[in-house]
Amino acid sequence: MFKYFPTNYVWNLSVDLAIEMGARIGEIEAMCAPLQEAAKAPDAAGTKAFRETWVQMADQLCVLAEEDRGRGRFFSAGEKLRRASSYLITAERLQAHDSPGRRALYERELALFLEGSRLLGDGVQRVEIPYEGTHLSALYLPAQGLKPGERAPLLVQVNGLDSTKEMKYLVGLPAWLAKRGVSSLIVDQPGTGEALRLHNLKARFDSEHWASRVVDWLETRADVDPQRIGLEGVSLGGYYCPRAVAFEPRFAAGVCWGANHDWRDVQKRRLEKEGNFPVPHYWAHVMWVWGAKDMDEFMRIAENVHLDGVVEKIRVPFLVTHGSKDSQIPLKWAERTYEQLVNSPKRELKVFTEREGGVQHSSFDNSINAGHYIADWVAETLGARTAL
Repeated sequence: MFKYFPTNYVWNLSVDLAIEMGARIGEIEAMCAPLQEAAKAPDAAGTKAFRETWVQMADQLCVLAEEDRGRGRFFSAGEKLRRASSYLITAERLQAHDSPGRRALYERELALFLEGSRLLGDGVQRVEIPYEGTHLSALYLPAQGLKPGERAPLLVQVNGLDSTKEMKYLVGLPAWLAKRGVSSLIVDQPGTGEALRLHNLKARFDSEHWASRVVDWLETRADVDPQRIGLEGVSLGGYYCPRAVAFEPRFAAGVCWGANHDWRDVQKRRLEKEGNFPVPHYWAHVMWVWGAKDMDEFMRIAENVHLDGVVEKIRVPFLVTHGSKDSQIPLKWAERTYEQLVNSPKRELKVFTEREGGVQHSSFDNSINAGHYIADWVAETLGARTAL
């Protein structure tokens, strides 16, 4: 794990995630060098300073992008805009949910991501899936090399507690899948991204409720093979994904990128100061995500967030991955999920070690080898390709 700030795990996690999204080390240095003392400050003061330097870099990139655009250099402009969006993702993620200007920061990030992608000629599309009188927003990337009228396998990808669809897209799994002939749908499910920030859709333990609506929508598309739809979840998605696959039989496969078998136990341990927090203002954040008015209500909600008695219902291929040095979710929970996959016809537990990298939580420290492993497994399982 790259530790720019010796005493601040949450900020190091953010920097590492930014690098995985494509940050440049010179810009990391320019943004982080002034923050050494702020990294030791309480959450409110520290995250304000962090936000200021990262937004300043995004602003600088936007000015440079406009200069490129004025000279007709749209590829260069697009790359800068999308990198600026990743810095805003990083800054926004650390703010308290009621921090002034957080929503505007988030909306700007969305716009920069889409405009940057358009200028780059990236085939990613923003789509909307009908849900509960409103919609779930998602990013759709078609597989490469499809013939006219061909239906491709597809992997639905869902967030964890504090990730967003743009973050997951920029880390790279959709592009790695597209090369292998698998399309991607990256969803801001309830409790995350646009669903939470713009539509106030809170997380729910019965993830099959929204996952089934996603499958309904995919079955209307002529470019998706409805018999080859898989589901992947990262971090807390390591709970959402197995739960949804267990109760939604139309999924043909499942993948945990970081297991999360018993999130209720993780919360109890965190109350006892065990394990690292993923974001500042942690308890306020989880209450916002789950719609709890206080800690007592949140802990009652968390009692439902476990997979005991659930994973046994999975009857399709399933891959469980975990980092060997995950300091947020103990490895034993990946082992528990794997052990309970007794009815899966093809179950696998892959623990990433120092040999291949990706040893930290959901491989945020080095995602590419772990991500390629997942992409290959998905391609093999859904009948796509792993070579030209």
